Amino acid sequence: MQQTSTRDRIVVTAARLLQRQGYVGTGIKQIAQEARATLGSVYHFFPGGKEAVAVAAIEHSGQEFTAFLQKALDGDPDAAAAVQSCAGLLARELKESGWTDGCPVTAAALETLGTDSPIQQACADALRAWEQQVAGKLLRCGFAAEDARELATTVIAALEGAEVTAQVTRSEEPLRTVGRQLARLVRSYQAAGASSVEG
Repeated sequence: MQQTSTRDRIVVTAARLLQRQGYVGTGIKQIAQEARATLGSVYHFFPGGKEAVAVAAIEHSGQEFTAFLQKALDGDPDAAAAVQSCAGLLARELKESGWTDGCPVTAAALETLGTDSPIQQACADALRAWEQQVAGKLLRCGFAAEDARELATTVIAALEGAEVTAQVTRSEEPLRTVGRQLARLVRSYQAAGASSVEG
């Protein structure tokens, strides 16, 4: 039991540090210190060192955001309203964190671009999982499969970009604006689908 809690502490701590400092700015000694673990125990659980810890942290963060997305998307039966609500929740949480708790997946991905590393793979897997979640919501709302897939990619890409812009400008507005525009986009597909059914 103690081993599990130590490993979990290391992963959660690493996820928070990656979120705030990025991969390059986060050292394995700092992870150990803030997780209240010895360096030896970090290497015991993660023989691959910092990269292995980072992969586990990104997977953890990806699952956390998947749960966040699920809750936000399930919060409204209407797809457009659910997407806008998701952007609003992200804006509020980012502001409450003092603009520090952005997406750890984005931070790590940007720092490892051009590499075929396990970190890059973990980031790609997380992004794909989020897209699939949004697509699933759209499919349940009656969208065509191809529209759902393309809209889901657009939603996640727009939210990720808006989150970075919100952090840089220390303003909720980029996320809230993107939320409104994404909702309009989703509604335009709904309207087009409705008119084609009527036709």
